[in-house]
Amino acid sequence: MTAIPVASLEPEVQRTRTARHVLNVILRDPLSLASTIVIILFILIAIFAYQVAPYPQEGAGKTNVHNTMLAQSLAHPFGTDKLGRDVLSRVIVGARPALIVPMAVVLFAVLIGAPLGAIAGYKGGWVDEVIMRITDLFLAFPSLLLAMAIASALGRGLQNAAIALIVSWWPWYTRLVRGVTLSLKERYFVEAAQAIGVRDSVIILRHILPNTISPILVQATVDLGTVILAMGGLAFLGLGTQPPSPDWGLMVSEGRTYILDQWWISTFPGLAIFVVVLAFNLIGDTLRDIFDPRQYR
Repeated sequence: MTAIPVASLEPEVQRTRTARHVLNVILRDPLSLASTIVIILFILIAIFAYQVAPYPQEGAGKTNVHNTMLAQSLAHPFGTDKLGRDVLSRVIVGARPALIVPMAVVLFAVLIGAPLGAIAGYKGGWVDEVIMRITDLFLAFPSLLLAMAIASALGRGLQNAAIALIVSWWPWYTRLVRGVTLSLKERYFVEAAQAIGVRDSVIILRHILPNTISPILVQATVDLGTVILAMGGLAFLGLGTQPPSPDWGLMVSEGRTYILDQWWISTFPGLAIFVVVLAFNLIGDTLRDIFDPRQYR
């Protein structure tokens, strides 16, 4: 029987230890545990939205003019809106785009920004200058303001809003990964790979990028909450999801006119945004403490 090299087992052992450490920290911290539970519930609700919603058709946009502006009751725990749609069903069904779109935005931002940051940090010279000056050009504008401008140019709609956020978000990952790469390329394992003639592309893909996963994971976790908030902001301004599709930001916008009398139309979707964004931020802080002990609170 061929023996398994010890070196090949070390990454698996290290990943197992890291996973156990993350789990232990989350279980010991009440805020982290509560945030994890909220995020898991949010994901489950988004996946099974139409099975969980008490009135799935109204959640998808079907009107019911006989039940307009009803206050909270057993039949409608969150009340109804101006078109008679159950607000609880709208909040539940709206969780699906609130999960899928931010995940897609963060994923594409990482896929664009991380390789560019790794190339800039590893290559240096004029390659680094070109990539980072372009990055700085995008970073010169506030992310939400730039997204608003791009979404306005592309036209209203959820897809265009997502594209606008991707364009405004990738530079943060480029800067993050470049900083990590500048440190990694001085390590012995990179110098050893260079010494035996490994191609630069292979070094970046197999040695640099895998070692940037921890800071990317921390940043992406926090960004998920921020992107949810940004998507809600674009929808509130009429640049994101369009009626009758459910969206938390759009629901807040639709109910702002009735906030003094029918307060529930805006309040409950606003609370959903608040709770989910807070949960992602708390989990992101916990992961930052785990992967970077120097920033321990």
